[in-house]
Amino acid sequence: MILKKCTSRLYLLPRRLNTILLERGISNGHAGQTPVKLAYTSYESTKEMKESSPKSPILIMHGLFGSKSNWNSLSKSIHQQTNRKVIAIDARNHGDSPHASQMSYYHMTEDIALLLRDLEIKKVILVGHSMGGGAVMYTALNYPEIVEKIIVVDFSPIKTSPSLVAMIKLFEAMHAVSLDGILSLSKARKLADKQLSISIKSNPIRQFLLTNLVEAEPGKYKWRLNLKVLEDNFPTRIAVFPLEKNKAYNGPTLFIGGSESDYLKESDHSLIKTIFPFAKFQYITGAGHWVHADKPSEFLKCLTTFITD
Repeated sequence: MILKKCTSRLYLLPRRLNTILLERGISNGHAGQTPVKLAYTSYESTKEMKESSPKSPILIMHGLFGSKSNWNSLSKSIHQQTNRKVIAIDARNHGDSPHASQMSYYHMTEDIALLLRDLEIKKVILVGHSMGGGAVMYTALNYPEIVEKIIVVDFSPIKTSPSLVAMIKLFEAMHAVSLDGILSLSKARKLADKQLSISIKSNPIRQFLLTNLVEAEPGKYKWRLNLKVLEDNFPTRIAVFPLEKNKAYNGPTLFIGGSESDYLKESDHSLIKTIFPFAKFQYITGAGHWVHADKPSEFLKCLTTFITD
């Protein structure tokens, strides 16, 4: 298997598809807002690269505060079990992707569309967790002709989970971290963990957030996330999915929820099916909001079965 890191090579799609993507981006009041080139890691085999008609690749987007590296092990397994190329991306203002002043599902969708153009991908299977789930739903609703299937992990287009209020505390805790004068990254993370623990009692959540702590210059550390933009846009543009009248995605759709999470409620299934008529729902026992991290084997089986069907 070959892991290909982010590249800046530009490819051109057939004129018709290029036109679809470009025109759709300026038809909804967002003209002039430039998408960013996303950082990504791709997982593919040499055999796959030689195939004349390869299967549609799988593109994965993480949730808020996440990055493509969170999906490294699962991406390898998904590639091996489906024999499809897997592309794990960093959303704008996350990971190695550029920072931008705007953050919404529209902007994330346009970033995905740009990446697909650059990589000359005509059809794709989209997987997204939480915020990433919102991005793949919005992409499917606005660019259905390039989407083969979608898998939404523990996120609903209908209602906002009460648990999302806790995310505001995470922003506050990260802003409060002070690390000037620390010599090593390991010491910086240890001190940051101690400071975060004052308001964040969950060790797994703290360790997840600490994956975003990087050395800006010798002895100086920062969050690689664009915290201010994420915090400013979180209540109205990330926590809430922007439903549009008379839009539906009529392709295969799977919602995977955690049985211990309140993000994807069974009472919302009927309303979700008005937007995604072919939606299926599966819940993984014992998993919370981070379904793929809590129960990776069960999650992998659920996802790959849907993809290969």
